[in-house]
Amino acid sequence: MAEVIVITSGKGGVGKTTSAAAIGSGLALKGRKTVIIDFDVGLRNLDIVMGCERRVVYDFVNVINGEATLSQALIRDKRIDGLSILPASQTRDKNSLTMDGVAKVIEELRGSHEYIVCDSPAGIEHGAMAALYHADQAIVVTNPEVSSVRDSDRILGMLSSRSKRAEEGEEPVKEHMLLTRYSPERVVRGEMLSLDDVKEILAIPVLGVIPESQSVLKASNTGQPVIFDKESDAGQAYDDAVARFLGHERELRFLSAPPKPGLFTRFFGRA
Repeated sequence: MAEVIVITSGKGGVGKTTSAAAIGSGLALKGRKTVIIDFDVGLRNLDIVMGCERRVVYDFVNVINGEATLSQALIRDKRIDGLSILPASQTRDKNSLTMDGVAKVIEELRGSHEYIVCDSPAGIEHGAMAALYHADQAIVVTNPEVSSVRDSDRILGMLSSRSKRAEEGEEPVKEHMLLTRYSPERVVRGEMLSLDDVKEILAIPVLGVIPESQSVLKASNTGQPVIFDKESDAGQAYDDAVARFLGHERELRFLSAPPKPGLFTRFFGRA
């Protein structure tokens, strides 16, 4: 029976879809049969980040409305066995995601996958609530800035009170924090919160720290999840996060600013 993982945040633009694509791909790369669902009806960015936008024929809402079967709407990733994407609709509104319809799709997917990764819209509107309702685990994505962390704290409140697990008195949703766009240099300059600051506010386990990196933008523009870029610090950080999620020990990296070049290096370009 699959576990449902919601990738969520209170604030938009923190790297949720990038993280859903990287974590879903990372789980499949480690042999776990995984499906990633785009809950952001009306925008639909997951298929672009995953590089499969030209293959979209049917979407999540088509399945809910009985206009297509789940197997017709699922897009199988060409790079990784055992990875599928269920795209969102660009032409419907978020109320098209009926709670009964979402429940039926989740239930059908549970029987054939190990992990169902839900790429949630930001905030607490209908689409976001539909995404988090069935969660067994939640990865709360936040940037190291006060407004983002504050909004993430509100999402934690929703997870503890509005999820199906909360309604039915079951074990609470297991929460993880993923800190994205982290720059140790800016932390030193006092321009963003430190990891310790964020941990103190949210008080949930840290799944990973993703450094600010041009490789994330490049990956999104080329339709290749950044976890495939083994040379980039962001790709390595997402790989570490997936390993931790699966129970492996990985030391947190990319938390310190690189040393400033010495006089010899500045003049001659090498150590």
